[in-house]
Amino acid sequence: YLHTSPELPMKRLLAAGSGHIYQIAKVFRQGESGRHHNPEFTLLEWYREGWGYRELMDEVAELVTTIIGTERLTSPPEWLSYVDAFKRHLEIDPLIATADELARCAAGRGIDLYGGDMDRNGWLDLLFAEKIQPHLGREGITFIYDYPADQASLAQLKADNSSLAERFELFVEGIELGNGFGELTDAKEQRARFEQDLKMRQKRGADAPPLAKKFLAALAHGLPDCSGVAIGIDRLVMVALGVSTINEVIAFPLERS
Repeated sequence: YLHTSPELPMKRLLAAGSGHIYQIAKVFRQGESGRHHNPEFTLLEWYREGWGYRELMDEVAELVTTIIGTERLTSPPEWLSYVDAFKRHLEIDPLIATADELARCAAGRGIDLYGGDMDRNGWLDLLFAEKIQPHLGREGITFIYDYPADQASLAQLKADNSSLAERFELFVEGIELGNGFGELTDAKEQRARFEQDLKMRQKRGADAPPLAKKFLAALAHGLPDCSGVAIGIDRLVMVALGVSTINEVIAFPLERS
């Protein structure tokens, strides 16, 4: 209950032979509240069996364009790799830059060094959120794709470059609306990634959830090749209506719950 995502149960259904599947569900993310997020929100998640992640991006673009409308989305979708986004906006390669180099990049662009002890991924997330994301999706949908492998624990690695994973996110007007993957189907690899994540959580002193044994058993049984995506319905409605805060499209946001 109070799940952060319906992803793992949906993949268990895929492994059981459901075929294409979708769900609209309430999900919960503790400690996050602001202009674009409420701790309880509505998520649309779907999976396409036999589809690649680029095919799924085309379907996402069609759905989002239909809902928001071409009067708002005046340009066709933009496709920009994660690496190219950093090179375009920050003139740095996120795959090879060290934590110190990323920290200097942040300092040179006016970001306070309140996270001075962060690791590489912390700096990458901060730089992306502060200096790249605000520029994305200003006239149409922007897809950022092919994220670093260590930022996509449930995604398939790219066949031609194992340092990158088949992950994408979509942005409109600087707001992230969804996150998708070419899904990892290898049970042994998934277990190794989960165990590594648990070690990192313990090292940081963070809560460590129990290992998802039923999900791993379903993967071992056989998850078909598939791609999946989750889109925040509240944010999508917020952008479609042109309102500035998520509270304007939720009946009972945190402040009135």
